[in-house]
Amino acid sequence: MLTYKKMVFSSLMFLFLFLPCTLIFYYISNKKIRNSVLVLVSLFFYAWGEPVYVFLMLFSTVVDYIHGLKVERFIELGKRKKALRVVISSAIINLFVLCFFKYSDFLIENINIIFNLDIGLLNLPLPIGISFYTFQTMSYTIDIYRGDAKAQKSILDFGAYVTLFPQLVAGPIVRYQTIATQINKREHSIEKFADGVNRFVCGLAKKVILSNQLAIIADGVFSSNLSNISILEAWLGIICYTLQIYFDFGGYSDMAIGLGKMFGFEFLENFNYPYISQTVSEFWRRWHISLGSWFRDYVYIPLGGSRVSKLKMYRNLFIVWFLTGMWHGASWTFIIWGLYFGVFIALEKAFLEKVLYKIPRVFRHIYLLLIVVTGWVFFRADNMIYAFEFLKVMFRVNSNTIVNNTFNAYLIDYWYIILASIILSTPIVKVLKRLILKVNKKALNNDIAYLMHGLSLGIYMFIAITMLCSSSYNPFLYFRF
Repeated sequence: MLTYKKMVFSSLMFLFLFLPCTLIFYYISNKKIRNSVLVLVSLFFYAWGEPVYVFLMLFSTVVDYIHGLKVERFIELGKRKKALRVVISSAIINLFVLCFFKYSDFLIENINIIFNLDIGLLNLPLPIGISFYTFQTMSYTIDIYRGDAKAQKSILDFGAYVTLFPQLVAGPIVRYQTIATQINKREHSIEKFADGVNRFVCGLAKKVILSNQLAIIADGVFSSNLSNISILEAWLGIICYTLQIYFDFGGYSDMAIGLGKMFGFEFLENFNYPYISQTVSEFWRRWHISLGSWFRDYVYIPLGGSRVSKLKMYRNLFIVWFLTGMWHGASWTFIIWGLYFGVFIALEKAFLEKVLYKIPRVFRHIYLLLIVVTGWVFFRADNMIYAFEFLKVMFRVNSNTIVNNTFNAYLIDYWYIILASIILSTPIVKVLKRLILKVNKKALNNDIAYLMHGLSLGIYMFIAITMLCSSSYNPFLYFRF
């Protein structure tokens, strides 16, 4: 599928031109027009990679702004049925746009296979971040109907919410109800700005220093001929991908949250050390929290959630996980990946979770990691055949060797990146920082701790910039969403 060149947070253009100019322009502007400033710079940011599809995002903004006003008006008049029709209208328009641009070729390919036809593919470039802003605008009208939010009267202020560049391309999914008051009244302070810079730099380091290096191994393994890779090389490749996708998406979420703070916004957390989980259900409470909560509140609970019969509850689970897989990409690999997790969550709800909590914690953790790492094979593979062949290598179904020179070379060259990634995927560093601050606070001297922290951020930034300058390899996993 065709895509335009994107301006991403981990690019030199963004770091040294777009962001500094935007911050200066924003803070010298009158407070009354800062939302308008955000709309302009956000549209420019989006148009850099999507010169045509910026109009599609503007269309979605106008459509949901009008629908939101209509829903609130009908609710005020006591005409809830008419208000519901407007909500349905909004959902249909949003889903049609999303499905047309994201899933039309997938549908055509499957029709061609089933009916032996030769319908030409549309080959439409995928609008960047369309899944994110579509879900945001859909939740807006639904929240108004439910009484969880008030309709935004200013289309510019609503536009600031929809187009807000920090979370536009890779999330998190920010619901209107969580930042409704911040749209018109938000706090700006040196402390908050500094906190935002801190979060952004940490996210940038995760993306550039860790994720990009892990991607070299993961891409190398997954692009190799499966008959030539060893069992340990296959495991190394998928483990590196497991860490890569966490630091890629988690890093972008950190950068988005940090950027939000720089402009006065408070976004909710999107990751909470998911790889320390002990069950699949816990993993999905910690991974991509904004997406999981969206499906819970707008699909699972309206279907009846777990308050219905067990059969219907399992039906609800599989609907949610089918849609979760579809949301991630127009491919059977993503659908199977979603249903794969749906199966394990259903099993845990049926009986497995009770069994797991009767065994030692370490075995629960091994169970979780094995399930998750295996699941990422479907997510990473280009097609189902490759995914199953890769799994055969991992679990020694084929006659592949246990170890080879490529595995040894990867381990020698990147062992420190892999080790650092494993450590940083846990809260060990966070706990150590708290202990250091606690000790220094008792000693009535936080200067050393703050100096070490500032020095660390400076080193992270220097290394990240050096790596960006010396290499053009800067993959962006979540561009397809």
